[in-house]
Amino acid sequence: MTNTDSLPSPWELEDENLHADCRIFEVYKRRFRRKSDGIKGDFFVLDTNDWVNVLAITPNRELVLVRQFRYGSQEYSLEPPGGVIEKGEDPVLAGMRELSEETGYVGTDPQLIGNARPNAAILSNKCHFVLLEDVKKTEELNFDQHEELITELHPLKNLRKIVAEKKITHSIGLNAILMLLLHLGM
Repeated sequence: MTNTDSLPSPWELEDENLHADCRIFEVYKRRFRRKSDGIKGDFFVLDTNDWVNVLAITPNRELVLVRQFRYGSQEYSLEPPGGVIEKGEDPVLAGMRELSEETGYVGTDPQLIGNARPNAAILSNKCHFVLLEDVKKTEELNFDQHEELITELHPLKNLRKIVAEKKITHSIGLNAILMLLLHLGM
């Protein structure tokens, strides 16, 4: 249990200005003032839509993962399929859409099993984790212009091993897998 009397002093937003519009996110310069002593500071925050990661499990108890090139790290990344949730779009429906577009897999009875803040220090959004079971490949791939992904199936029983071996290093993907393991009691 958290003792609210021992929390650091809150910071109050005093002003914000759009610093840059970068197509998939906006950078805001925000001035905050610490309530306890009045100290002020300017901070840059990236505002972007929420994201979704899909934990899709086949009838053979395999997790559908994708391998793709990531521009920030300039490396290939193994991770759950996912993407941007459009304004007003339900996270579960966005997850089903992203799974179908990126892998061709579809399933039934989706459920939201959690969410996380990708980087609360500089990002304002959340990433939602959607579970789909008994998924099957029935759709054609429909990549976005800058996407090219390879679909891989990994047995659920091997998830801890591939994480320990650092085969998955994308932090949001790791969070999604942690939520899946907790959800499944593994």
